[in-house]
Amino acid sequence: MTTEPLDAMPLDQSIGDYADVPEVFELRPARAQINLRLDRFVATELPELSRVYVQHLIERGGILVDGIARRSAFKMTPGEVVTVAVPPAEAFHLEPEAIPLAVIYEDDDVLIIDKPAGMVVHPAPGHSHGTLVNAVLAHVPNLAVGGVRRPGIVHRLDKDTSGVMVVAKNNRAHASLVRQWQERTVEKHYRAVVAGVVEEEEATVSAPIGRDPKHRQRMTAIRTGRDAVTHLRVLSRAEASTHLDINIHTGRTHQIRVHLAFIGFPVVGDGVYGNARSEAIAKSLSISRHFLHASELGFELPSGGWRRFDAPLPHDLRQALVELGLERPGDAHDQ
Repeated sequence: MTTEPLDAMPLDQSIGDYADVPEVFELRPARAQINLRLDRFVATELPELSRVYVQHLIERGGILVDGIARRSAFKMTPGEVVTVAVPPAEAFHLEPEAIPLAVIYEDDDVLIIDKPAGMVVHPAPGHSHGTLVNAVLAHVPNLAVGGVRRPGIVHRLDKDTSGVMVVAKNNRAHASLVRQWQERTVEKHYRAVVAGVVEEEEATVSAPIGRDPKHRQRMTAIRTGRDAVTHLRVLSRAEASTHLDINIHTGRTHQIRVHLAFIGFPVVGDGVYGNARSEAIAKSLSISRHFLHASELGFELPSGGWRRFDAPLPHDLRQALVELGLERPGDAHDQ
Protein backbone atom coordinates (compact mmCIF):
# COMPACT_ATOMS: atom_id res chain seq x y z
CA MET A 1 0.00 0.00 0.00
CA THR A 2 1.52 3.24 -1.12
CA THR A 3 0.26 6.61 0.01
CA GLU A 4 3.34 8.81 -0.23
CA PRO A 5 3.22 11.69 -2.75
CA LEU A 6 4.60 10.48 -6.05
CA ASP A 7 6.63 13.65 -6.52
CA ALA A 8 8.56 12.82 -3.33
CA MET A 9 9.25 9.17 -4.20
CA PRO A 10 12.51 7.82 -5.57
CA LEU A 11 12.10 5.81 -8.77
CA ASP A 12 12.96 2.51 -7.08
CA GLN A 13 9.87 2.67 -4.88
CA SER A 14 7.67 0.85 -7.39
CA ILE A 15 7.75 -1.12 -10.60
CA GLY A 16 5.05 1.26 -11.73
CA ASP A 17 7.46 4.21 -11.66
CA TYR A 18 8.94 4.69 -15.08
CA ALA A 19 12.73 4.51 -15.27
CA ASP A 20 14.85 4.87 -18.42
CA VAL A 21 16.57 1.50 -18.05
CA PRO A 22 15.27 -2.04 -17.50
CA GLU A 23 14.66 -3.12 -13.93
CA VAL A 24 16.05 -6.55 -13.12
CA PHE A 25 14.63 -8.70 -10.32
CA GLU A 26 15.89 -11.98 -8.91
CA LEU A 27 13.15 -14.22 -7.55
CA ARG A 28 13.65 -17.44 -5.59
CA PRO A 29 10.72 -19.85 -5.22
CA ALA A 30 9.97 -21.01 -1.69
CA ARG A 31 9.05 -24.53 -0.67
CA ALA A 32 5.35 -23.66 -0.71
CA GLN A 33 5.66 -22.66 -4.38
CA ILE A 34 6.94 -25.99 -5.67
CA ASN A 35 5.32 -27.00 -9.00
CA LEU A 36 3.84 -23.50 -9.44
CA ARG A 37 3.80 -22.40 -13.09
CA LEU A 38 6.53 -19.93 -14.00
CA ASP A 39 4.09 -17.28 -15.24
CA ARG A 40 1.94 -17.54 -12.14
CA PHE A 41 4.98 -17.47 -9.85
CA VAL A 42 6.34 -14.26 -11.39
CA ALA A 43 2.91 -12.58 -11.48
CA THR A 44 2.46 -13.41 -7.78
CA GLU A 45 5.90 -12.15 -6.77
CA LEU A 46 5.64 -8.99 -8.90
CA PRO A 47 1.96 -8.04 -8.57
CA GLU A 48 2.40 -4.82 -10.55
CA LEU A 49 2.84 -7.00 -13.65
CA SER A 50 -0.21 -8.70 -15.12
CA ARG A 51 0.00 -12.40 -15.89
CA VAL A 52 -0.53 -11.69 -19.59
CA TYR A 53 2.40 -9.27 -19.57
CA VAL A 54 4.54 -11.84 -17.71
CA GLN A 55 3.74 -14.38 -20.43
CA HIS A 56 4.77 -11.78 -23.02
CA LEU A 57 8.11 -11.30 -21.24
CA ILE A 58 8.65 -15.06 -21.11
CA GLU A 59 8.04 -15.34 -24.86
CA ARG A 60 10.55 -12.56 -25.51
CA GLY A 61 13.21 -14.14 -23.33
CA GLY A 62 12.95 -11.50 -20.63
CA ILE A 63 12.46 -14.10 -17.90
CA LEU A 64 15.08 -16.80 -17.30
CA VAL A 65 15.29 -19.71 -14.87
CA ASP A 66 18.90 -20.33 -13.83
CA GLY A 67 19.91 -18.44 -16.97
CA ILE A 68 17.76 -20.55 -19.30
CA ALA A 69 14.63 -19.47 -21.16
CA ARG A 70 11.64 -21.59 -20.16
CA ARG A 71 7.98 -21.79 -21.17
CA SER A 72 5.17 -20.24 -19.15
CA ALA A 73 4.05 -23.67 -17.94
CA PHE A 74 7.49 -24.56 -16.56
CA LYS A 75 7.09 -25.79 -12.95
CA MET A 76 9.06 -24.11 -10.19
CA THR A 77 11.48 -25.87 -7.83
CA PRO A 78 13.00 -24.33 -4.66
CA GLY A 79 16.65 -23.44 -5.22
CA GLU A 80 16.11 -22.04 -8.71
CA VAL A 81 16.81 -18.38 -9.47
CA VAL A 82 14.32 -16.61 -11.72
CA THR A 83 15.64 -13.44 -13.36
CA VAL A 84 13.05 -10.95 -14.60
CA ALA A 85 14.10 -8.03 -16.80
CA VAL A 86 11.30 -5.45 -17.03
CA PRO A 87 12.01 -3.15 -19.98
CA PRO A 88 11.36 0.60 -19.83
CA ALA A 89 7.70 1.35 -20.22
CA GLU A 90 6.61 2.48 -23.65
CA ALA A 91 5.21 5.97 -23.91
CA PHE A 92 1.52 5.43 -23.26
CA HIS A 93 -1.06 7.50 -25.04
CA LEU A 94 -3.57 7.58 -22.23
CA GLU A 95 -7.10 7.07 -23.43
CA PRO A 96 -10.16 8.11 -21.44
CA GLU A 97 -12.28 5.05 -20.64
CA ALA A 98 -15.88 5.16 -19.46
CA ILE A 99 -15.21 3.03 -16.38
CA PRO A 100 -17.74 3.64 -13.59
CA LEU A 101 -16.32 5.46 -10.57
CA ALA A 102 -17.76 5.38 -7.06
CA VAL A 103 -17.59 9.12 -6.38
CA ILE A 104 -17.67 10.07 -2.69
CA TYR A 105 -17.23 13.83 -3.18
CA GLU A 106 -16.35 16.24 -5.96
CA ASP A 107 -15.80 19.98 -6.34
CA ASP A 108 -13.80 22.18 -8.71
CA ASP A 109 -10.51 21.11 -7.11
CA VAL A 110 -10.70 17.46 -6.11
CA LEU A 111 -12.35 14.18 -6.92
CA ILE A 112 -12.72 11.70 -4.04
CA ILE A 113 -13.42 8.13 -5.10
CA ASP A 114 -13.81 4.71 -3.51
CA LYS A 115 -11.34 2.61 -5.49
CA PRO A 116 -12.40 -1.00 -5.99
CA ALA A 117 -10.04 -3.90 -5.37
CA GLY A 118 -8.46 -5.19 -8.56
CA MET A 119 -8.03 -1.76 -10.18
CA VAL A 120 -4.50 -0.51 -10.90
CA VAL A 121 -4.10 3.20 -10.15
CA HIS A 122 -1.98 4.25 -13.13
CA PRO A 123 -0.55 2.58 -16.24
CA ALA A 124 2.37 0.21 -15.77
CA PRO A 125 3.82 -2.62 -17.86
CA GLY A 126 0.94 -4.93 -18.66
CA HIS A 127 -1.67 -2.46 -17.40
CA SER A 128 -1.98 0.22 -20.07
CA HIS A 129 -5.78 0.19 -19.96
CA GLY A 130 -8.52 -0.17 -17.39
CA THR A 131 -6.69 1.84 -14.74
CA LEU A 132 -8.02 4.49 -12.40
CA VAL A 133 -6.25 7.12 -14.50
CA ASN A 134 -8.12 5.99 -17.62
CA ALA A 135 -11.40 6.27 -15.72
CA VAL A 136 -10.54 9.69 -14.27
CA LEU A 137 -9.66 11.07 -17.71
CA ALA A 138 -13.16 10.19 -18.89
CA HIS A 139 -14.70 11.78 -15.80
CA VAL A 140 -12.51 14.91 -15.93
CA PRO A 141 -11.73 15.61 -19.62
CA ASN A 142 -8.42 17.28 -20.51
CA LEU A 143 -6.94 16.62 -17.07
CA ALA A 144 -3.19 17.31 -17.28
CA VAL A 145 -2.19 17.92 -13.68
CA GLY A 146 0.80 16.19 -12.08
CA GLY A 147 2.38 14.71 -15.20
CA VAL A 148 1.21 13.04 -18.39
CA ARG A 149 1.49 9.48 -17.05
CA ARG A 150 -0.29 10.03 -13.73
CA PRO A 151 -2.58 13.02 -14.24
CA GLY A 152 -4.12 14.17 -10.97
CA ILE A 153 -2.67 11.31 -8.92
CA VAL A 154 -1.27 12.40 -5.56
CA HIS A 155 -1.07 9.05 -3.74
CA ARG A 156 -1.69 5.41 -4.53
CA LEU A 157 -3.27 2.23 -3.25
CA ASP A 158 -2.10 -1.24 -4.23
CA LYS A 159 -4.10 -3.00 -6.93
CA ASP A 160 -5.90 -5.25 -4.43
CA THR A 161 -6.43 -2.57 -1.76
CA SER A 162 -9.82 -0.87 -1.91
CA GLY A 163 -10.89 2.44 -0.43
CA VAL A 164 -10.64 6.22 -0.37
CA MET A 165 -8.43 8.07 -2.84
CA VAL A 166 -8.23 11.73 -3.78
CA VAL A 167 -7.44 13.05 -7.27
CA ALA A 168 -6.38 16.66 -7.94
CA LYS A 169 -8.24 18.43 -10.76
CA ASN A 170 -6.00 21.48 -11.12
CA ASN A 171 -2.47 22.66 -10.31
CA ARG A 172 -3.49 24.55 -7.18
CA ALA A 173 -5.16 21.46 -5.74
CA HIS A 174 -2.23 19.24 -6.68
CA ALA A 175 0.27 21.54 -4.97
CA SER A 176 -1.91 21.78 -1.85
CA LEU A 177 -2.37 18.02 -1.53
CA VAL A 178 1.29 17.19 -2.18
CA ARG A 179 2.30 19.69 0.50
CA GLN A 180 -0.09 18.13 3.03
CA TRP A 181 1.25 14.64 2.32
CA GLN A 182 4.83 15.84 2.62
CA GLU A 183 4.09 17.60 5.90
CA ARG A 184 2.27 14.48 7.18
CA THR A 185 -0.87 16.34 8.15
CA VAL A 186 -3.18 13.98 6.27
CA GLU A 187 -5.16 11.50 8.40
CA LYS A 188 -5.10 8.02 6.85
CA HIS A 189 -7.06 5.15 8.39
CA TYR A 190 -7.25 1.58 7.13
CA ARG A 191 -9.09 -1.57 8.12
CA ALA A 192 -7.24 -4.89 8.15
CA VAL A 193 -7.73 -8.42 9.38
CA VAL A 194 -4.56 -10.18 10.48
CA ALA A 195 -3.67 -13.75 11.33
CA GLY A 196 -3.25 -14.21 15.08
CA VAL A 197 -4.77 -12.61 18.16
CA VAL A 198 -3.36 -9.17 19.00
CA GLU A 199 -3.55 -8.88 22.79
CA GLU A 200 -2.84 -5.15 23.20
CA GLU A 201 -5.78 -2.82 22.65
CA GLU A 202 -3.47 -0.34 20.94
CA ALA A 203 0.12 -0.47 19.72
CA THR A 204 2.55 1.55 17.64
CA VAL A 205 5.06 0.03 15.24
CA SER A 206 8.05 2.24 14.45
CA ALA A 207 10.52 0.51 12.15
CA PRO A 208 12.30 1.85 9.04
CA ILE A 209 11.22 0.31 5.73
CA GLY A 210 13.38 -0.23 2.67
CA ARG A 211 14.04 -2.65 -0.16
CA ASP A 212 14.77 -6.19 0.93
CA PRO A 213 18.43 -6.71 -0.10
CA LYS A 214 17.77 -10.41 -0.80
CA HIS A 215 14.45 -9.98 -2.57
CA ARG A 216 14.52 -6.63 -4.36
CA GLN A 217 10.88 -6.83 -5.42
CA ARG A 218 9.81 -6.72 -1.75
CA MET A 219 10.04 -4.24 1.05
CA THR A 220 11.19 -5.07 4.57
CA ALA A 221 11.82 -3.56 7.99
CA ILE A 222 15.49 -2.67 7.79
CA ARG A 223 17.78 -0.31 9.70
CA THR A 224 18.89 1.46 6.51
CA GLY A 225 15.30 2.11 5.39
CA ARG A 226 13.15 5.22 5.64
CA ASP A 227 11.31 5.99 8.87
CA ALA A 228 7.83 4.51 9.10
CA VAL A 229 5.24 4.68 11.89
CA THR A 230 2.02 2.65 12.08
CA HIS A 231 -0.55 2.85 14.89
CA LEU A 232 -2.88 -0.11 15.52
CA ARG A 233 -6.18 -0.27 17.41
CA VAL A 234 -8.10 -3.51 17.94
CA LEU A 235 -11.73 -3.46 16.78
CA SER A 236 -12.55 -7.11 17.45
CA ARG A 237 -10.91 -10.49 18.02
CA ALA A 238 -11.76 -14.05 17.07
CA GLU A 239 -10.12 -17.40 17.76
CA ALA A 240 -7.31 -17.00 15.23
CA SER A 241 -7.64 -13.48 13.79
CA THR A 242 -7.92 -9.81 14.74
CA HIS A 243 -9.76 -6.92 13.09
CA LEU A 244 -7.74 -3.70 13.24
CA ASP A 245 -8.14 0.00 12.66
CA ILE A 246 -4.80 1.32 11.41
CA ASN A 247 -3.56 4.90 11.29
CA ILE A 248 -0.33 5.49 9.39
CA HIS A 249 1.80 8.55 10.09
CA THR A 250 4.07 7.93 7.10
CA GLY A 251 3.35 6.37 3.72
CA ARG A 252 6.06 3.94 2.70
CA THR A 253 5.61 1.33 0.01
CA HIS A 254 3.58 -1.61 1.45
CA GLN A 255 3.99 -0.03 4.91
CA ILE A 256 1.01 -1.63 6.65
CA ARG A 257 1.64 -5.08 5.20
CA VAL A 258 5.36 -4.95 6.04
CA HIS A 259 4.85 -3.70 9.61
CA LEU A 260 2.14 -6.22 10.41
CA ALA A 261 4.26 -9.08 9.07
CA PHE A 262 7.24 -7.69 11.01
CA ILE A 263 5.41 -8.00 14.35
CA GLY A 264 4.12 -11.48 13.50
CA PHE A 265 0.54 -10.63 12.46
CA PRO A 266 0.45 -10.65 8.64
CA VAL A 267 -2.59 -9.45 6.72
CA VAL A 268 -4.95 -12.27 5.80
CA GLY A 269 -4.65 -13.05 2.10
CA ASP A 270 -1.31 -11.27 1.63
CA GLY A 271 0.50 -13.34 -0.97
CA VAL A 272 3.78 -11.46 -0.57
CA TYR A 273 4.26 -10.88 3.17
CA GLY A 274 1.93 -13.54 4.56
CA ASN A 275 2.75 -16.83 6.28
CA ALA A 276 1.16 -20.27 6.55
CA ARG A 277 -1.41 -19.04 9.11
CA SER A 278 -2.59 -16.07 7.04
CA GLU A 279 -2.72 -18.24 3.91
CA ALA A 280 -4.81 -20.91 5.66
CA ILE A 281 -7.31 -18.32 6.90
CA ALA A 282 -7.58 -16.75 3.44
CA LYS A 283 -8.32 -20.13 1.86
CA SER A 284 -11.20 -20.65 4.29
CA LEU A 285 -12.85 -17.37 3.27
CA SER A 286 -14.81 -16.23 0.25
CA ILE A 287 -12.37 -13.38 -0.53
CA SER A 288 -9.67 -13.63 -3.19
CA ARG A 289 -7.41 -10.76 -2.10
CA HIS A 290 -5.75 -9.38 0.98
CA PHE A 291 -7.97 -7.90 3.68
CA LEU A 292 -6.87 -4.28 3.55
CA HIS A 293 -9.14 -1.30 2.96
CA ALA A 294 -8.50 2.46 3.06
CA SER A 295 -11.46 3.48 5.20
CA GLU A 296 -10.86 7.19 5.97
CA LEU A 297 -8.94 10.09 4.52
CA GLY A 298 -8.87 13.50 6.19
CA PHE A 299 -7.22 16.64 4.83
CA GLU A 300 -7.77 20.33 4.18
CA LEU A 301 -9.61 21.03 0.96
CA PRO A 302 -7.69 23.32 -1.41
CA SER A 303 -10.66 25.68 -1.21
CA GLY A 304 -10.40 25.69 2.58
CA GLY A 305 -11.81 23.70 5.46
CA TRP A 306 -10.86 20.33 6.96
CA ARG A 307 -12.89 17.38 5.68
CA ARG A 308 -12.90 13.66 6.39
CA PHE A 309 -14.07 11.20 3.77
CA ASP A 310 -15.14 7.62 4.50
CA ALA A 311 -15.47 4.49 2.38
CA PRO A 312 -17.45 1.61 3.89
CA LEU A 313 -16.06 -1.90 3.75
CA PRO A 314 -17.02 -3.59 0.47
CA HIS A 315 -19.26 -6.63 0.55
CA ASP A 316 -16.48 -9.22 0.24
CA LEU A 317 -14.65 -7.89 3.29
CA ARG A 318 -17.84 -7.47 5.34
CA GLN A 319 -18.71 -11.07 4.58
CA ALA A 320 -15.20 -12.18 5.60
CA LEU A 321 -15.65 -10.51 9.01
CA VAL A 322 -18.82 -12.51 9.56
CA GLU A 323 -17.21 -15.76 8.39
CA LEU A 324 -14.33 -15.27 10.82
CA GLY A 325 -16.61 -14.46 13.73
CA LEU A 326 -15.22 -10.95 14.04
CA GLU A 327 -18.69 -9.45 13.59
CA ARG A 328 -22.24 -10.74 13.58
CA PRO A 329 -24.39 -10.71 10.43
CA GLY A 330 -25.88 -7.26 9.93
CA ASP A 331 -23.55 -5.63 12.46
CA ALA A 332 -20.47 -5.05 10.27
CA HIS A 333 -18.89 -1.63 10.77
CA ASP A 334 -19.45 0.75 7.91
CA GLN A 335 -17.37 3.52 9.39
